[in-house]
Amino acid sequence: MATDPTRYKLNHSMLRVKDPKRSVEFYEFLGMKLIQKLPNPDAKFDLYFLAYDSPKAVSHANQWTDREGIVELTHNYGTEDDPNYKIANGNQEPHRGFGHLCISVDNLQAACQRIEDGGYKFQKKLTDGRMRHIAFVLDPDGYWVEVIGQKQLEQTENEKETDVGTYRMNHTMIRVKDAEKSLAFYKDIMGMQLKRTSENEKNGFNLYFLGYGAPANDSAPEGVSATADHEGLLELTWNYGTEKDANFKYHNGNDEPQGFGHICVSVDDLDAACARFEEKGVNWKKRLTDGRMKNIAFVLDPDGYWIEVVQNEKLKQRSNW
Repeated sequence: MATDPTRYKLNHSMLRVKDPKRSVEFYEFLGMKLIQKLPNPDAKFDLYFLAYDSPKAVSHANQWTDREGIVELTHNYGTEDDPNYKIANGNQEPHRGFGHLCISVDNLQAACQRIEDGGYKFQKKLTDGRMRHIAFVLDPDGYWVEVIGQKQLEQTENEKETDVGTYRMNHTMIRVKDAEKSLAFYKDIMGMQLKRTSENEKNGFNLYFLGYGAPANDSAPEGVSATADHEGLLELTWNYGTEKDANFKYHNGNDEPQGFGHICVSVDDLDAACARFEEKGVNWKKRLTDGRMKNIAFVLDPDGYWIEVVQNEKLKQRSNW
């Protein structure tokens, strides 16, 4: 069977966590639901998959591989009792790489107030700095979660209520060394479309938003991101000049110290998709045939970030997970 990249989904982003109880609690507080748990007691780790699943959610009730915008939390047994265990959140030198997850919300001010009232810390409150339309909350491990609005800021400033059922797991941000190379890879090889570009010449960086599915919303009101209603986007941040520095390298989160693990794409036909990647000359971290796990493969992007590839089980049955 052939493979059609327009049917692919940016299924999840994986983060390692120290204590799953507090992490699951945090993401549930943001309105997500634990939709799948894969325990691996033999290998001493468990996987938790959280996603928006209310009747208003994009992928309500879908099988977990037939979704976008899942957060996968990986817990290695014993880390919760180790006082010295700490993840690398991807935002501290010299281990910058992964930047943040981002949720979009109905009423930005009310949503941020609710998070603050819940006792969670902010890296940046709405009122901090010049950018009044974004906030960054810290998860229990110190990963950054950006919070953006689905409506104009002025429209929601007097709203006191927020409905977590309307939230979206909007995007995952990673920093890239060479925008040209990374855009070519994600478009031509992974089959994503570039939905939105934000050029910040004055500050020396550009942002690129890629993903599958519908294009950006051309009729989004002023001050609202044209992709705020989407789930499962990938944001690439490119700081000008890094591509010219032969020694410059971002941290992929899998070399020590560890933190972010991978993004994952679910595909229409796993064997055919991997055959296509092979034809395209990708760098493999793990081929389908390597090791014991024959249901997953890992491709490396130009910066060495890992991309897991799994079968969308709704389109073709392969595994019983």
